[in-house]
Amino acid sequence: MPTRTGREYGPPPQIKPKRLGDYLEVMSKAVFQTGISWDVVNAKWDGIRDAFDGFDAQTVADYDGGKMDALMEDRRVIRNRKKLEAIASNAARMLELEQQHGSFKKFLGAQGDFEGKVKALKKEFKFLGETGSYVFLYIVGEQVPPHDEWSRSRGRG
Repeated sequence: MPTRTGREYGPPPQIKPKRLGDYLEVMSKAVFQTGISWDVVNAKWDGIRDAFDGFDAQTVADYDGGKMDALMEDRRVIRNRKKLEAIASNAARMLELEQQHGSFKKFLGAQGDFEGKVKALKKEFKFLGETGSYVFLYIVGEQVPPHDEWSRSRGRG
């Protein structure tokens, strides 16, 4: 998977999510990377994580207009209000889906194959498209097709 890490290309590291916030952090990074240099996002990531309270899902879901105003003034984050609000909305939706399915992993499993998961992610979450969904699923350890095969299936390679 050709992602940027500094000047090298290579797949991002995978994780084994231990809490809902782990899923939220990976998804939020995909949200920020939409239309922005991945190098910029990666360089700011530690500050973004700190500004977003370590991506504690309940805390982020509870963000209000005042918190959004503060984030818009915070130089550690990428100050795009629509994306900031999307992350809070995505956190709330993750909590709902976790409650409905017993865990977020079970929600993903209930979507069937890779294509079903991508379709569900795009439907349920803001600023998450084809590439963001692919990267998200790969990083959280879900089954994804090889990147070159996936790219060709999307007319990209």
